[in-house]
Amino acid sequence: MSDNIRRLQRARTDDETTEEESDAESVDEVTCPECGGSLATDTEHGETVCEDCGLVIEEDSIDRGPEWRAFDSAEKDKKSRVGAPTTNMMHDKGLSTNIGWQDKDAYGNSLSNRQRQKMQRLRTWNER
Repeated sequence: MSDNIRRLQRARTDDETTEEESDAESVDEVTCPECGGSLATDTEHGETVCEDCGLVIEEDSIDRGPEWRAFDSAEKDKKSRVGAPTTNMMHDKGLSTNIGWQDKDAYGNSLSNRQRQKMQRLRTWNER
């Protein structure tokens, strides 16, 4: 398997205590609900799948964590984050475009009537 795939495994024994049985919710997270097989998480594609039966347990998981690292509080205070991180899980990789309200082109020239109508349609679709 490639480097971006992390295997999730938990060994179960027949002599588990009741304390461990009460923790059954965490067992479900690391074993397949269909076959009980081990799970693999592919961070590049954002999926968690069963290695045995191929069942997709989780998909489209998006990492919304910061794209930088800070090792002390002063370094953390200096860093600022603008927007969500880019992701391959969205069609535009998490990047978006805002169309301005002005009816002018990039050079400041007024748009023709036809171009203004076209831009209004594009603004409408962009907001949806």
